[in-house]
Amino acid sequence: MKLLAVRRLLRIQRVVIRYRLDDLLFDLPLPWWLAALRLLMPWRWLPRKRLDLSRGARLRLALQDLGPIFIKFGQLLSTRRDLLPADIADELMLLQDRVPPFDPQKAVALIESQLGAKVGEVFARFDVEPLASASVAQVHAARLKSGEEVVVKVVRPGLKPIIAQDLAWLFLIARGAERVSADARLLHPVEVVSDYEKTIYDELDLLREAANASQLKRNFEGSDMMYVPQVYWDWCRPKVLVMERIYGIQVTDLATLADQRTDMKLLAERGVEIFFTQVFRDSFFHADMHPGNI
Repeated sequence: MKLLAVRRLLRIQRVVIRYRLDDLLFDLPLPWWLAALRLLMPWRWLPRKRLDLSRGARLRLALQDLGPIFIKFGQLLSTRRDLLPADIADELMLLQDRVPPFDPQKAVALIESQLGAKVGEVFARFDVEPLASASVAQVHAARLKSGEEVVVKVVRPGLKPIIAQDLAWLFLIARGAERVSADARLLHPVEVVSDYEKTIYDELDLLREAANASQLKRNFEGSDMMYVPQVYWDWCRPKVLVMERIYGIQVTDLATLADQRTDMKLLAERGVEIFFTQVFRDSFFHADMHPGNI
């Protein structure tokens, strides 16, 4: 396990060097002693290939290369336009549903393995090319034999070992912070990482997601404010989720919303009301409300 952790650390270092993320860090206003550390980084004295990429693209590509935990972090950052320059936030938005997909044939094989049947036996139509792809899974459009248009979500293969290694480093950093900083102890970083560990592993079980979606749909049955897609339980498995396909406009697509004369004030009011209803009435709320999901 220690060897795997060291390999992962070296992998992270290579990605940092490849995309010159240290340049992004040292562009920030830093104390002189921290800025001086730049001179101690050996790769900064070596010739490096020119990268014709914006700083936002470099950060996005680095997070993509590093895997699900880092992509999740990028998704979180993309919603904080109050903290990030617009060019970086725009690039990180692509992590919400436009992460490069994995091999579609691997997706088909995994779906067939989970369902115990060929996709042609389950679906009247199955689009091999992914409709969208994110940190933990990717989505394919399909039609059931009974005629319903659906999306098929399938978990990326091989995630658990990478997540385990990254969590090991996060725990190491959290324990170190608690030992050396009283301020860090107030934030309970080890507990935060433990909570995140449970959350990220739960995301790998799509039966949990199916159950949560079904519960949310029951909670808002008959509501004219929010619609939750139907889950097709007959075809759901731990690594495969089949649910109704619905169409809409991403909440950050302001131009399209304006073109259809959306009442932005009413939209904002309903968004707040829906969330508060989940929290205070149901004690059951959607906890990943980035624009890729709304």
